[in-house]
Amino acid sequence: MRLATPRDAPAVHAIYAPIVRDTFISFELEVPSIPEIEGRIAASLESHAWLVFEERGDLAGYAYASEHRERAAYQWSTDVSCYVHARARRRGIGARLYQALFRILALQGFTNAFAGIALPNAASLGMHEAVGFVALGRFRDVGFKQGEWHDTVWMQRQVAEPPARPEPPRPLAALSAREIEAALAG
Repeated sequence: MRLATPRDAPAVHAIYAPIVRDTFISFELEVPSIPEIEGRIAASLESHAWLVFEERGDLAGYAYASEHRERAAYQWSTDVSCYVHARARRRGIGARLYQALFRILALQGFTNAFAGIALPNAASLGMHEAVGFVALGRFRDVGFKQGEWHDTVWMQRQVAEPPARPEPPRPLAALSAREIEAALAG
């Protein structure tokens, strides 16, 4: 497991494209291009972690955090997503990616992680519950894809105890290599 770089975009694309194209799991309607994914990774790494999990030189999965909401009072919360290659599912890779991501987020000063899951998706719900997420609510008929309306469940996981007087979260670049390595190692 390691921090992603924009050079990981082709492998991320290989995981994500079939999810966008063939499923309703992602509410994106068009598969993003490899250059677009490069840009997303680069932009994310300015403030939030984007992790990849490699097996024998191939990318098996990735997880990342992003801004939760625009208003300043939300700055200690973050949205997270995790995708695992079809050939690597049900082996704990998603959970391992999330656990490392949570450790990095806590080091940065974030307190809460939120995830939205398109329904039905028992596997994703189970994985999120297994790493400590709890359901907050269901948005009914919130997304239309593949010819039908889909609900989403929003889930929350605390990554650190909220301090009484929080400092703004540190950008990812403010963490030392040692801190990141320790978080990745668990």
